[in-house]
Amino acid sequence: MDALLKDLEATVGIGGLATGEAAAEQAYTPWARLGKPAAIVRPRTTDEVSRILKSAHAAGAAVVPWGGLTGLVDGGAAEGAIALSLARMNAVEEIDAAGSIMVVQAGCVLQTACEAADAAGLFLPLDLGARGTATIGGNISTNAGGNRVLRYGMMREMVLGLEAVLADGTVVTSMNRLIKNNTGYDLKQLFIGSEGTLGVVTRAVLRLRPKPTSTNTGFLAIESFEALPKLLRMLEAELAGTLSAFEVMWPEFYAFVTTEPAKGRAPLPHGSAFYVLVEMLGSHPQADAERFETVLGAALKAGLASDAVIAKSQAESDAIWALRDDVSQPYRNGPASTYDISLPIPAMPAYIETVRRDLTARWPQAELTVFGHLGDGNLHLIAGVGDRSAKKDVEKIVYAPLRAFSGSISAEHGIGLQKRDYIGVSRSPVELAVMRTLKDALDPKGILNPGKILA
Repeated sequence: MDALLKDLEATVGIGGLATGEAAAEQAYTPWARLGKPAAIVRPRTTDEVSRILKSAHAAGAAVVPWGGLTGLVDGGAAEGAIALSLARMNAVEEIDAAGSIMVVQAGCVLQTACEAADAAGLFLPLDLGARGTATIGGNISTNAGGNRVLRYGMMREMVLGLEAVLADGTVVTSMNRLIKNNTGYDLKQLFIGSEGTLGVVTRAVLRLRPKPTSTNTGFLAIESFEALPKLLRMLEAELAGTLSAFEVMWPEFYAFVTTEPAKGRAPLPHGSAFYVLVEMLGSHPQADAERFETVLGAALKAGLASDAVIAKSQAESDAIWALRDDVSQPYRNGPASTYDISLPIPAMPAYIETVRRDLTARWPQAELTVFGHLGDGNLHLIAGVGDRSAKKDVEKIVYAPLRAFSGSISAEHGIGLQKRDYIGVSRSPVELAVMRTLKDALDPKGILNPGKILA
């Protein structure tokens, strides 16, 4: 290890390497379990990343890529490993307005990239709660989802090309700028969503969209689950492709985020079965506002919603979104765990009832809080049973039923370490065998983010 650390220091300089207690201190975050890395190395260029991985490969040393460290599945755990931080590779290299693309380095913070696109009169649609810390490389490695998947898709749909470094230091440059390019295997797909286990993404070409000039936000009370998909399909049809968010809150979540000590205030009375935040992004402010109000009125008249409020200012819109983003409130009653799953919309009520029943049968005081991006099938569950040591038992209750409901144990957070033992719930033995074949081919020594995704 000493020889390797000398090689790394020679590559990045003294300021680019932290070891010992300095590495341990820099690895601390309040929300992620990163362990104590043997070293944290911070390259400035793709060439330096290549040299780092070449040295680590020769030494057989584990390397864990780090982005913004906002992940929730221990994907950045680096105990005893070399933590490869892309924090210094954070530039927006180019914005091509005519081609509607952006070239960024992997360490660029999502919010920085979004603001750069906005300044150029364009729009990078990815949006999530960790926007001010999460990086583009991390978003790519986990195939991030967020609040606008319903309209714009996952991160995968925004990546036209990328550059990645393999475990042995080989640089794969596939910085495609074309929407249509069917010249053989689409190599970028190997690295999107692979959580740094097949290669380290260093740069990317992102597809930008026209900048919306109007935003309309509404908040609705719904009295039955059956009304939710009907309302969703109505809004999709009547808003002519401009519906960008359909965020559903179960009543327990709504109560948490609208009662003290939470700062949020209830835009609609408590007591309904569900609450829905809807957002429309358009390009004709007056006409869009009129259409939005008309369509929500029609939803009320049709009995799909029992009450509704429309934000009349950006401040009111921000206040409504703040409710959806205030995911810490369910933790105020004690220790709890967050789960990110997806399943077909019709299966959601039975699945939630199954999980709630099994939790309360084991722990009568158990609390289950549910919210999520229902429009794309993604739900977030926060389960608290009053016992930190019961986490594995709670995981089984949450994940096991998903097999019968054709669901996924991870909608957008990845697998990391926390979900690795349950991947068989959502992947067949043949799929897992193919994944292992890819891992063995691209990382034969198993040094890249070892132990993540696959055991």
